[in-house]
Amino acid sequence: MADRLAALFTHFAVRAETFQTGALCGVNSLVPQAGRGQLHLIRSGDVAVHHDGVPEPLRITEPSLLLYPRPLAHRFVTDPACGAEFLCAHMAFDGGAGHPIAAALPAWVCLPLASVPGCAPVLAQLFAEAEATYCGRQLMLDRLFEVLLIWVLRELMAQGRVESGMLAGLSHPKLRGALVALHEAPQRDWPLEELAAAAGMSRTVFANSFRDVVGCTPGVYLQRWRIGLAQKGLREGRSLKHIAMDVGYGGEAALSRAFRAHTGQSPREWRKAEQLPG
Repeated sequence: MADRLAALFTHFAVRAETFQTGALCGVNSLVPQAGRGQLHLIRSGDVAVHHDGVPEPLRITEPSLLLYPRPLAHRFVTDPACGAEFLCAHMAFDGGAGHPIAAALPAWVCLPLASVPGCAPVLAQLFAEAEATYCGRQLMLDRLFEVLLIWVLRELMAQGRVESGMLAGLSHPKLRGALVALHEAPQRDWPLEELAAAAGMSRTVFANSFRDVVGCTPGVYLQRWRIGLAQKGLREGRSLKHIAMDVGYGGEAALSRAFRAHTGQSPREWRKAEQLPG
């Protein structure tokens, strides 16, 4: 079976930066940072999590994982004396909110640790590193948080916790074959018949299923994926000519037309708005 996550992480990396290992007591507000989400492990203690505009707090009463794939202000309220034990990391998604995984997830995901038993080895190592003072501790914690994110995505797909969009398509026993093909070879022209064959479905059933599960047609999805890769290339300072060849457009003009249709800006305008050199 093709690896459903490999192409996503190959093209769009995620980097963790651990910033909290220990108790948080009372009220602690976390300010969003541009382009970065957060991953929190609540190891013990009761926590009320407040979000602006949401009247009722999220109440966590057992060891849990709390993922924010995109910047979102939140506030932890714990017992002012005993607090709760936390491990927290910033998660820098390449492309920020445009990262395909960050964009595919809800505003936050909360999972009791007991509901993700496959993560137990990673969690045990994370907790052990947090308590130790070995050299390389920060690096180990950061890398383990990155591994934990992959575990979380596996569990969300296995448990059917994503009902629509790209991750729902990757969870589908047949559609995932077509999505992996698109991710791995975006430069190819993909007739609907070939994608349907990759999914092991008839042309009509595939087209309808893709639209119902992923939320758009295969052609629209492919264009979004290509433009996302083009934006990544622009961030890396690559020339439009080489980007166009890599993502399946005949030249700079064709890429520029597709880019404007998708973003409302030319590549040059987008690069300027993102404050990128060139």
